[in-house]
Amino acid sequence: MTLLRIRDFAIHPGYFTQDAQSALVADLRKILSHAPLFRPVTPRGTPMSVRMSAAGSYGWISDRKGYRYEPLHPSGVSWPPIPDSLLRMWRDLVPDARLPECCLINWYDETAKMGMHQDRDEADLSQPVVSVSLGDDALFRMGHETRGGKTESVWLRSGDVVVLAGTARRAYHGVDRIRPNSSTLLANGGRINLTLRVVT
Repeated sequence: MTLLRIRDFAIHPGYFTQDAQSALVADLRKILSHAPLFRPVTPRGTPMSVRMSAAGSYGWISDRKGYRYEPLHPSGVSWPPIPDSLLRMWRDLVPDARLPECCLINWYDETAKMGMHQDRDEADLSQPVVSVSLGDDALFRMGHETRGGKTESVWLRSGDVVVLAGTARRAYHGVDRIRPNSSTLLANGGRINLTLRVVT
């Protein structure tokens, strides 16, 4: 099913070529060697099914203190810079937006999912969110600005880019499941989702 009926939502299928995806994965390996993946917990102490890290001036943290952005990785090191290829993509797709201050790195294994949620921890919700899919296919579900009601779903494939702007920026969305072994990009399988956003 397409998501053309949801205003201000855009999918750019295959935006990153196979070679560009491989180069981006190499960049991510360098980032994660400095700021390793960690498994966040909800404020209630429940571990999330995804592991995450970040690049840029800020990373997103979830623990018993709540959801928030922090300038340091939980280990105390600074987040590495956002790769140039992602900054070029941002300028190409959302040229009027401020430059991103955070690139969240979420890693999904074949059992991971992300419940329906809004991205609302940022100070300026007029700025877009741009999301890159790498690796195995993910069933992405999009809702509306209020919880509940009709949703629409689409399979995102490796190299696809999603832009949430305008009304879609405040919409509920999530990942229902991963399709294992649907991509050969990552040697050990799984999916990487990169989400760029303005924080301040």
